[in-house]
Amino acid sequence: MKATLGDTVIAEADRDDLISIEGNWYFPPSSVRADVLVESPTPYTCPWKGECQYYTVTVDGQQLADRAWSYPHPYASGIERVGKDFSGYVAFWKEIVVSD
Repeated sequence: MKATLGDTVIAEADRDDLISIEGNWYFPPSSVRADVLVESPTPYTCPWKGECQYYTVTVDGQQLADRAWSYPHPYASGIERVGKDFSGYVAFWKEIVVSD
């Protein structure tokens, strides 16, 4: 699967390596281009997943604040609920298209 913004691929991995949580595809950290993500100071803590890290996605001069996110250290109960360790996996907001 790929996550793209326009013609730029931001992340790419086999579907079996992704994790689906609440309708969002989470990509393994190693499959995401780190050069297009900048940590955002926006705070958020999910009641069951834990503290979230948002990212600004920058492609071809276009900056989309808080359009990517991950849970660097999810709650153990969240990992148990999902059935897989999703530490550091990255998901994207709707402007970034995720497709097969």
